[in-house]
This record gives sequence, structure tokens and C-alpha cells, in this order.
Amino acid sequence: MNADQILVNEGEPLLDILVLQGPNLNLLGRREPTVYGNDSLNDVQVALDALAKELGVQLTHFQSNLEGELIQSVQEVSVAGFSGALVNAGGFTHTSVALRDAFSATRLPFVEVHISHVLKREPFRHQSLLADLSVGLVMGFGIEGYCLGLRGLTKHLQSAV
Repeated sequence: MNADQILVNEGEPLLDILVLQGPNLNLLGRREPTVYGNDSLNDVQVALDALAKELGVQLTHFQSNLEGELIQSVQEVSVAGFSGALVNAGGFTHTSVALRDAFSATRLPFVEVHISHVLKREPFRHQSLLADLSVGLVMGFGIEGYCLGLRGLTKHLQSAV
């Protein structure tokens, strides 16, 4: 364990987790509410931060509409020693070989999250270029899926320590 890691009550290191939000997720609450609901990205962050406090993990939130910025953030948190990531790559889920390569190269454990049930949507959304690299996949539960994903990721990371 690094000397600079923060310890929680049980003496375990505090897990640092990136919450990575891809393109158009900044429009949550305004974009297609029948598909994505009325909750905003801020609502997602507030819910996750409350759960993180309960779970004893630390979150860093990052959203970008730019593929390169998402890739850079994965590389940076990996170098910084983050434990894992909760990822909604938005449309890049289905198209970004480069984002897939970033997760493959860094081996950063992550859970893939989708607000909608992508397999019940257009056929081009049925393929994820990230899913086979992920620890798990949560879809179709609205923004609650983020909390389900964070719980699963945290349990996975704690069992790996």
C-alpha cells in the first residue's frame, strides 16, 4: 500500500473511482426524456456521491463530448493509481476502437453502464466495443443503473485487494 493512500475505518485503502461520461450525457434531462428520463447529469453525480460516501469510495466525475479527452482521462487515472471506473461511453460505446484500446492498455477495471436498454433500441446500438473488457454491464435501469454499477464495481475491487 502506498503511504499516500487514505484509509477507511476497516484499515482498507480508499478506492478512487473515475466516473466517465461520454458524448451527449451533459444533455441528460433535456435529451429524449422518453428514453433517458428527466434526471440531469448533476442528479446522477449527486446520487453517486451519496452512495460513494456510504460505500467509503472516492469518485472523480468527468464528462466529455470529445473522444480524445475520454481516452486521456482513462490513461491519466490509470497512471495516478485509480482503482477502477464506472463508464457510460454514450455513442462511443459502439464506435470507439481507440477508447477500447485505452481500457485494454491500462487494464483499468470498469463497469459499463447504460441508462436505456440498448438491446431494445436500434441495431447499431447492440454492439459494445467495451463490454468484453468490462467487469460487468448494467443497462436499462435509468440512472439507478449507475448506483447498481458502482455497488458491483466496489465489491469487485474490494475482493481483489
